[in-house]
Amino acid sequence: MSIEQHIQAYIASQPDRKRNDMEMLHQMILQQQTDCKLWFLDGKNSEGKIVSNPNIGYGSYTIKYADGTTKEFYRVGMSANTTGISVYIMGIEDTTYLPKIFGKTLGKATVSGYCIKFKTLKDINIKILEEAIRFGFELV
Repeated sequence: MSIEQHIQAYIASQPDRKRNDMEMLHQMILQQQTDCKLWFLDGKNSEGKIVSNPNIGYGSYTIKYADGTTKEFYRVGMSANTTGISVYIMGIEDTTYLPKIFGKTLGKATVSGYCIKFKTLKDINIKILEEAIRFGFELV
């Protein structure tokens, strides 16, 4: 299966409400970044053990580790969680930025250093979420 097929299968596997919200978010992100690299991570480590929820990634940046090694990873990500959806903004150095700038205006969401978690799209201000995602793509 291609990455796009994995993404569509993952979204299709979700319950109705979550599936509709994830499809809407997927399309919104693709409209913002029409030519970005797509990722699909199945949540399994190299031994096939589940270590995280499957997730969809958009864009690319290089993670630089303290030991000097690097790894390519996605810039913005999305995954289903037990209660709703998580959106990840990767590569933020200031872990107080997302909660400080977007936390109060986003609506019913939990905002951490790199994750925005919410139950449904109707619970949040979609325009503010779009701003947060745009910010993620603009990080250098």
